[in-house]
Amino acid sequence: MNIFMLLSLIGGLALFLYGMDTMSVGLAKLTGGKLQKILQSLTSNKWKACALGAVVTAIIQSSSATTVMVVGMVNSGILKLSQVVGIIFGANIGTTATSWILSLSGLRGESFFVQLFKPTTFSPILGIVGVILIMAGNKPFKKDIGRIMIGFAILMFGMNAMSDAVEPLGEIPEFAQIMTLFSNPILGVLMGAVVTAVIQSSSASVGILQALSMTGSLSYASTVPIILGQNIGTCATSLISSLGTNKNAKAAAFIHLYFNIIGTVLFLAAYLIALAFLDMQFLGSVTTPVGIAVIHSIFNVVSTVILMPFAEKITDLATFTVYGKEPIPEMEDSTLNKLDPLFLSNPSFAVQQARQVANEMGKKCYNALVMSYDLIQNYNPGVHEEIIRIEQKVDNYEDHLGSYLVKLSALELSESDNRIITIIMNSISDLERISDHVATISDNCKDKHDNHGIFSSAALAEMKVYQEALTDIMNKTVTAFETMDLNLASEIEPLEEVIDKINSKVKKKHVKRLQKGICSIDMGLILMNIATSYERISDHCSNIGASMIEIMEDDYETHQYLTDIREDEHYKNLVKEYRKKYQLPAKKAV
Repeated sequence: MNIFMLLSLIGGLALFLYGMDTMSVGLAKLTGGKLQKILQSLTSNKWKACALGAVVTAIIQSSSATTVMVVGMVNSGILKLSQVVGIIFGANIGTTATSWILSLSGLRGESFFVQLFKPTTFSPILGIVGVILIMAGNKPFKKDIGRIMIGFAILMFGMNAMSDAVEPLGEIPEFAQIMTLFSNPILGVLMGAVVTAVIQSSSASVGILQALSMTGSLSYASTVPIILGQNIGTCATSLISSLGTNKNAKAAAFIHLYFNIIGTVLFLAAYLIALAFLDMQFLGSVTTPVGIAVIHSIFNVVSTVILMPFAEKITDLATFTVYGKEPIPEMEDSTLNKLDPLFLSNPSFAVQQARQVANEMGKKCYNALVMSYDLIQNYNPGVHEEIIRIEQKVDNYEDHLGSYLVKLSALELSESDNRIITIIMNSISDLERISDHVATISDNCKDKHDNHGIFSSAALAEMKVYQEALTDIMNKTVTAFETMDLNLASEIEPLEEVIDKINSKVKKKHVKRLQKGICSIDMGLILMNIATSYERISDHCSNIGASMIEIMEDDYETHQYLTDIREDEHYKNLVKEYRKKYQLPAKKAV
């Protein structure tokens, strides 16, 4: 092999790896983390989890991405070890899909249909269509499809480049002699494991092997051990990803390793026994890309079928490796664990995790607000302390979410995920301020209780209407934020305008009570402070609703939106509806 052939081989490998990465990223964007999210809910049955792991891996074209994500889920407490065994087993089956796609490069024949399915025929077409979709497509979905097509085209061009570069090796006797060395099962397994561990992609190492098979110098005797070793080498990615994680996550990585080691040992033993007692003439025949795909698939499918009944034993072995005789602790179910750095390797899934944390942040704000209402009449120190704890949690959520979203926004994301991240980043400060105002309300109620104060029946009746309107706007905001429902978000601002009027009327009525001596100045100030906090909470709800609409409609001038929307007939009708619904008592102030 001269320097030019080597450069062609390296260039082909570079294109192959880049194309695979581009295709995987496009597929991940297209699924938007939905496939990964399903993994969280369909893992109770290990066979279903296995099937799901296979499907997810086949679709996103990366067993490494699946196993790293699983390690992250265990590390964050989203899934238990017992739930991930099936997913890990299934990921090994799903990764064989790539080898079948790559086997198309070995098609031989002159018929029209054979020529049609050759990568040299359809890859350029896919590349052209992909470029058109990216340049002319006006929707994220089309652009993601285009990236997948271009990634696949580049991948196949890289595969062909590697095949062309190594083709002359078939005429070199020394190369054939080197390849026969790997007929030694131990050397073959080591070779496959080392190469796969170095490039951290079993799909890529299988692709290289398929390219080499087209030289005609590889026999099944030399390729079978290499394929077995490749399945061990692919565990390097999950083992590396488990560094710095908790012990349960490390155990998940060891489950992946032990599955492949045990499967390889069993197959190797069966292979050696077959060599000793059976006439295995086919082992001397020339390997083809399709043959490699068949062996790769048989190994993973049969290993899964054999080892699945022993899944618990493999889990026990993995946990013993990590914990020894130490008892396994229960995983803490912490919301913030969902912001695991490991998920950043799968940005679409990381966005979904961040969204769940932000949704939980909104729910806590809503619950704290509702809890604060009873404190006005029936002060409870325990409830007050719980509201303060919630406020501190929400502060903590904002800090962690903000840092996580900054890291996430620097990654390659779909247009839809970018919008979601921007909405969350714009909203979490408003949610944090809402929790601050609820804490202030709780403090005001404590002051009222400590001073043995009371509010008049008229004030309580007015505040009840105020609370009903505030509960409505807070519920609309949290629900719209959680579901990204723009129709519901458009109902927030009209209600906020009505709440502004309610706030003004409540304060005016209270001033009259103060003038008549019905209410003390101290209690009057407390009521005024609570009413002001209510109004500011509604303002923050308005900010969140307006931000959602602006970002989803590509217009970031929030103040202009709030000005223009007031001229809309639907907006005016909603204002009338809310005014009628939330009318203060007509009774005279007493």
